[in-house]
Amino acid sequence: MILLAPLLAFLSLAYVLPFAGVVGWSVTLPEPGLQNYKAALADPLVLSVFWRTLRICVIVTLISVAMAYFLALLWVRGSPLVRMLTELCILIPFWISVLTRAFGWLALLSNRGILNKWLEAAGLLDDPLRLVRNEFGVTVGMIHFMVPFAVFPLASAMRMVDERVLMAARGMGAGRARVFLQVFVPMTAAGILGAILLVFVFAIGFFITPAILGGGRSVMVAELIYLRIFQSPDWGLAAAISVILMLAVSALLSLLLKQIRPGAEK
Repeated sequence: MILLAPLLAFLSLAYVLPFAGVVGWSVTLPEPGLQNYKAALADPLVLSVFWRTLRICVIVTLISVAMAYFLALLWVRGSPLVRMLTELCILIPFWISVLTRAFGWLALLSNRGILNKWLEAAGLLDDPLRLVRNEFGVTVGMIHFMVPFAVFPLASAMRMVDERVLMAARGMGAGRARVFLQVFVPMTAAGILGAILLVFVFAIGFFITPAILGGGRSVMVAELIYLRIFQSPDWGLAAAISVILMLAVSALLSLLLKQIRPGAEK
């Protein structure tokens, strides 16, 4: 416990005290009371942003985890060459900043971007497709950012699969598809839940990519908080939204951890 004391003190200074300050703002600005929470939960604009954020995060989580599962499978169980190439595909995005990646997608998907120009030059389009400044562009950019993060818990779970169990299933006459769906996938359930948890929690507070690719037309919660602080300004309401978001994420963490722990104990 003594060895953990410096870490606990650092976490308190870096996270607990600032969050306590945010909670204080939410009930004191512009005047003491719970009016900021009432406004946040009754304002149609705030509620629509919450629902949009939830919808985008669910879509991003499902697609990211599905893509990451395929990549993790190649990384763990592929041939040496496939493993090397997959590892490069997973690691290279970490070498590029999130801001650079967001502007890269903007250059690729905008109305006068590379993709629309190619399609128009090929005669496939008369008018450019609207691929950015909407939820589609935000979703694509977020998925591209999240997939590498989801790979690691999945790969870790796959490496812990006992090959003898798979061989036993094949020895009892199960085909490859049945072994994969009924044996391999359930044995990696903890990794799947971990990836879902990581991606969803990360996505729900994402700011840079939605702000750039959404173009102010697909505002998510983090961007709304930024706007309320620096443009309105309405620090009390922004703080209340932050606290509500934190409580929602904490509840989600508790729920998913309860699902993961029984699987780990088994």
